[in-house]
Amino acid sequence: MEHCSYEQISLGWGVPRKIVHIDMDCFYAAIEVRDDPSLKGKPVGVGGSSGRGVLTTANYEARKFGCRSAMPVFKARQLCPEIILTPIRFDVYRADSQRIRAIFARYTDLVEPLSLDEAFLDLSHRQESGAALAKEIRRAISEETGLTASAGIAPNKMLAKIASDWNKPDGQLEIRSDEVAGFMRGLRIGKLHGVGKRGQETLARMKVVTCGDLQGLSKIELADKLGRWGLELYERCRGRDEREVSVDRTRKSLSKERTFSENIEDIDWLLNVLGKLRVEVADSVEHKAEQEVKSRVVKLKFSDFTQTTAEKAGSAMDEATYEELLRLAWARGKGKSVRLLGLGVKFATEEDQMDLL
Repeated sequence: MEHCSYEQISLGWGVPRKIVHIDMDCFYAAIEVRDDPSLKGKPVGVGGSSGRGVLTTANYEARKFGCRSAMPVFKARQLCPEIILTPIRFDVYRADSQRIRAIFARYTDLVEPLSLDEAFLDLSHRQESGAALAKEIRRAISEETGLTASAGIAPNKMLAKIASDWNKPDGQLEIRSDEVAGFMRGLRIGKLHGVGKRGQETLARMKVVTCGDLQGLSKIELADKLGRWGLELYERCRGRDEREVSVDRTRKSLSKERTFSENIEDIDWLLNVLGKLRVEVADSVEHKAEQEVKSRVVKLKFSDFTQTTAEKAGSAMDEATYEELLRLAWARGKGKSVRLLGLGVKFATEEDQMDLL
């Protein structure tokens, strides 16, 4: 069955969806600058101050020098000797995140948090335009928290997320239903979720640089050359995404991952990143309180693309347990460097609950 166009996808009476993706600008670093005005205009990084730590994030002044999230501190200092490093204050970041979510709740009950600093909102039921609502929400965030946010407005989640990155910081972009086709033709393939550096290199060998280039390949060709990933790209490069904004989605697991720009050879760096991911996962779990955590999980992908997962039964998302799992997974690598770290939980299913009866 051929997919309908987004002009036809609607709420049941011909009205396209209004999906907004709100993404805070350098959230942790922005909070540090807000709370210490002497840092304004200076390059700031949040993370461990020792040379063995990693940056949790960096503000735009630091990013101009090439500093970025998950970068080893020693390299950030090489790129930007003037960078000011501040300690991580997750309690503060979490409190601001809750204030921001309270603002979202004034506009819709359909909110899907992705992390402390970003979320999808379905505003389809509102009479106002999506762009006007996004601007109003961003203004409320600024006035009530002293922080800035960027937004993407589109008929679906994928496009909204792409759009929110377009006019950062403190900006927004709307992609209307009748603009989707033209927007996608010129979009570079690397903007699609799941298409990283290696994926771009693979597609470049197929003479694919933009989504328009990819649209020139048939489903059969993409499936033959790229397998299941090719079929996913066939839909994505046309701007198709039928996922709903999910508030109480029942899921078997929840996790956060970080892929490093350079392979990591020191477990202390991984432990720093682990701390950030643990708080983000715990925050997401808190908003899904109806589901019981049955086990904690840590995943490592090594430089040779092999991977391992360490898991432990229990519901407490304590730092000690995750550190134990990381060290176990690290030992399995037998000295191999790490390109990806994942941390998460598995939820108890109905079958698990029945086993306890």
